[in-house]
Amino acid sequence: MANINDYIENNKDRFLNELLDLLRIPSVSADSKFKGDVLKAAEFVHGKLLEAGADVAEICPTGGHPIVYGEKIIDAKLPTVLVYGHYDVQPADPYELWDSPPFEPIIKTTEIHPEGAIFARGACDDKGQVYMHIKAFEAMMKTDNLACNVKFLIEGEEEVGSDHLGIFLEENKEKLAADIVLVSDTGIIANDVPSITVGLRGLSYVQVEVTGPNRDLHSGLYGGAVPNPINVLAEMIASLKDENKKINIPGFYADVIELSADERAAMALAPFDEEEYKKSIGLSATEGEAGYTSMERSSIRPTLDVNGIWGGYIGEGAKTVIASKAYAKISMRLVPNQDPDKITKLFQDHFTSIAPPSVKVKVIPHHGGKPAVTPTDSPAYIAAAKAMETTFGKAPVPFRGGGSIPIVALFEQTLGLKTVLMGFGLDSDAIHSPNEHYGVFNYFKGIETIPLFFKNFAELND
Repeated sequence: MANINDYIENNKDRFLNELLDLLRIPSVSADSKFKGDVLKAAEFVHGKLLEAGADVAEICPTGGHPIVYGEKIIDAKLPTVLVYGHYDVQPADPYELWDSPPFEPIIKTTEIHPEGAIFARGACDDKGQVYMHIKAFEAMMKTDNLACNVKFLIEGEEEVGSDHLGIFLEENKEKLAADIVLVSDTGIIANDVPSITVGLRGLSYVQVEVTGPNRDLHSGLYGGAVPNPINVLAEMIASLKDENKKINIPGFYADVIELSADERAAMALAPFDEEEYKKSIGLSATEGEAGYTSMERSSIRPTLDVNGIWGGYIGEGAKTVIASKAYAKISMRLVPNQDPDKITKLFQDHFTSIAPPSVKVKVIPHHGGKPAVTPTDSPAYIAAAKAMETTFGKAPVPFRGGGSIPIVALFEQTLGLKTVLMGFGLDSDAIHSPNEHYGVFNYFKGIETIPLFFKNFAELND
């Protein structure tokens, strides 16, 4: 593989500059004003797949944003790797909290990234990681080292729930036939502690609306005599957890599979520094469900969090008003065996039942996804572990992540394919937050590691 590494080294500046060009495209899938930019990002990815050596590359329309598909079939007898990623990004709001404009990428050094980190929306999630695969594919093609057939499925709706991906999978089963799905939309424990994600939480996401009076009211004339929807909403949300931070929805934990003491002890072997964790996010203390560690709370336990709350007057100065309506967006992260549809229904029923008679409540379900656990004894996992051990110099730790990638369960359900989650980001990369970034070290470590996965996977399937 030496010639691949030489090729990567000789093209480092170009590989980096191309990623910066992709990051300049504000492909925000959640906001319709960026629709043209989302298509522009799809066209960019499509063009780069062809340049890298794909025989086929297509921009496939859906009921929403398009899916980019590409492939290179070198020998029908060889195994096929289906690479999944997404080119859409989260909204960059609030812009004023960014140290530099979110779609004007810059590289600067940090304590964690002395080699430099790329600061931009989508740098880590997922443009930087999906572009590693395109450049690794180019390196394998240009040096005649592609060991497996490869197909690419790069979508533009992951950040809004992948609403049209399921239909695409159903309609294109033959086109997408493969032996394994390879995803880099996760991370590692640290740059000196490689890891492979072997579990993901599921997701139930809802918006709630509380309505009181038929119009905004003067708080002096009506205050104290009428329901204030903002107050009511705050009280309802506060009641959703008890004093031990356990979720107060009847039946919420009914399907949760508790890990054994041995399994929890094995998890605890992964390096984790509580003090460093608090320092990295500016906290003096952590909190969560009683009886569990911070690492366990963020990976093997279900959660309920308010992601946004609004109502009334939020402009400059004062306005003494009782709002007619109040709103909140609430997400619940789920663990294996919990069903997102069932949890959403439990939430709807409970939230409606605790509303006082003075207000009307509406619960609007948004996207969701099932939890997933991937095997650690499969040829694909072994191929990934050996690849990371080669490039990092130590064996990766199998690790359960706290995030959600609903397509993992979807790929298994629709295509019958398992997934390997071989990501290279860090928890400190501020994905979904202002100042998102991705280490230059991590970007190139991914490009170096991916060809080794292909090589190992081919050999293990020989």
